[in-house]
Amino acid sequence: MRAILIDDEPLARMVVLEYLKLWPQIEVIQECGDGFEGVKAIMQHQPDLIFLDIQMPKVNGFEMLELVDDPPAVVFTTAFDEYAIRAFEEHAVDYLLKPFSQQRFDKAMQKFVDQFEPAQAIANTKQLLDNLPSPLTERIVVKTGTKIKIIPVIDVIYLSADDDYVNIHTADGSYLKNKTMAYFEHMLDNRQFVRVHRSYIIKVQEITRLDPYEKETHIAILKSGDKIPVSKTGYVKLKQILGL
Repeated sequence: MRAILIDDEPLARMVVLEYLKLWPQIEVIQECGDGFEGVKAIMQHQPDLIFLDIQMPKVNGFEMLELVDDPPAVVFTTAFDEYAIRAFEEHAVDYLLKPFSQQRFDKAMQKFVDQFEPAQAIANTKQLLDNLPSPLTERIVVKTGTKIKIIPVIDVIYLSADDDYVNIHTADGSYLKNKTMAYFEHMLDNRQFVRVHRSYIIKVQEITRLDPYEKETHIAILKSGDKIPVSKTGYVKLKQILGL
């Protein structure tokens, strides 16, 4: 079974390599020092397992996983324990809090070897990303072709549903993210971003006016000139935020 190590600390990768000597059935095919390298390596090699640190420069471990269409099984190897352990226990292979012993590592590997099934591993990792408790986001990481772009939330004008994706609209262009509107509704500050329609979330500061439309609905006119439909429920939310 093929594995990739993704950790910005060379010493941490060395520890995993040393512990893996007792697991010859697992072959490390690449080491990566950051999330950018990790995304490329996963796309190129399609590994069965990744050992992943959470806190890394450029993009963190969770942001990196979001950029992979079919993320493999994951063993988190990190000193960062702020996130809910239950989410890891339910959907990740395991969660190793640094520094961890050979005995603790072996327990994680035995669990992986005993339970590994490729399709289920992909499903588990996707469920992990969907269920992670997380603070309000200050940036959105997207993949455009082979490049990775980091979009500060302050640059977002509005978001729109696009089949299984969300289109993130900025002054520089639009970018697709494989997430749901509900995800962004939860992750964005609801004092700044309001879901005004099942298919739209808009930044309140971008609204120049609200025009009546039909059947108690409205149209939000944005500074960019875009016209966004506002449902009856969305209008109630806006009135509360705007103090109308």
